[in-house]
Amino acid sequence: MREASMSRAVQFESFGGPEALIIREVPVPQAGAGRIRVRVTAAGLNPMDWFMTSDAETAARFGLSLPCGFGTDYAGVVDQVGDGVSEFAVGDRVFGGALSRAVADYVVVDEVGAIAQGGEAIHTPDGVDDRTAATLAIAGRTAAAALAVINPGPGDTVLIGGAGGGVGVFAVQLARLAGARVIGTGSATSADALRALGAEPVAYGDGLVDRVRALVPQGITAAMDLHGTDTVQAARELGVPDERITTIAAQIDGITPANGANTTRAAVEEIAELVAAGQLRVPIAKSFPVEQIRAAVGLQAERHVAGKVTIDL
Repeated sequence: MREASMSRAVQFESFGGPEALIIREVPVPQAGAGRIRVRVTAAGLNPMDWFMTSDAETAARFGLSLPCGFGTDYAGVVDQVGDGVSEFAVGDRVFGGALSRAVADYVVVDEVGAIAQGGEAIHTPDGVDDRTAATLAIAGRTAAAALAVINPGPGDTVLIGGAGGGVGVFAVQLARLAGARVIGTGSATSADALRALGAEPVAYGDGLVDRVRALVPQGITAAMDLHGTDTVQAARELGVPDERITTIAAQIDGITPANGANTTRAAVEEIAELVAAGQLRVPIAKSFPVEQIRAAVGLQAERHVAGKVTIDL
């Protein structure tokens, strides 16, 4: 059977919100030397996807230009390998990241590469389905980076702001696996979901410091803000030193931000193995067919989703 010459890819012809996304017919990419081609089955959405493509100036900071693809997390099956590739073979299940080009039928990535350059691929462990695998690269990396900054362990009580979000679901469970007690901020409707992850829920907003004090009279010892700056301010008021506070979405003097780009491949592989072993679960809030990409991005961009949003291809 002759290979198809065209495939689908979600792209921008002009930067903007979900309304600017279109599905285009594009030539099927080919895997050159040292690269592999993956038939994508699922893609996971992250806030960075729509943030960095929101306007031309922001996109340029990430090295993106038009026409531009969309999405970074993917999972699928290797269907072509280039010359010199030894780590992967046709038929291998893989997941990883390819900056702003993952929501497509095919993605070509380096055998050994970085998300922001040639893209990366990691073997998907048995027992991890493709939708789940498609959520691991960015959120898992970011959560691991945040934990590396605050280094929680037994005896710690960690306040996590935005605990039910895409990064939060990883951070809560990783902190619990490290032996820490976790207090997670969220809405009233997210309380049960946070408890299911292992966090003790507390409502965000005005009065957060008083609510945390009531819940943890002995005080908290570390904090990560996965949404903005409110959790940082609360943690400082509660006496947490700056070196045990981190952020992922804001730059604050004295606070070390978590950078997922600094997370090793081994850390992501470990997260995937924890999922395979049933020690870490990834709640999928909703999955959309690729034809509903605008609705999927709109839902994810509301930032009130408990868990991850994925795209089926």
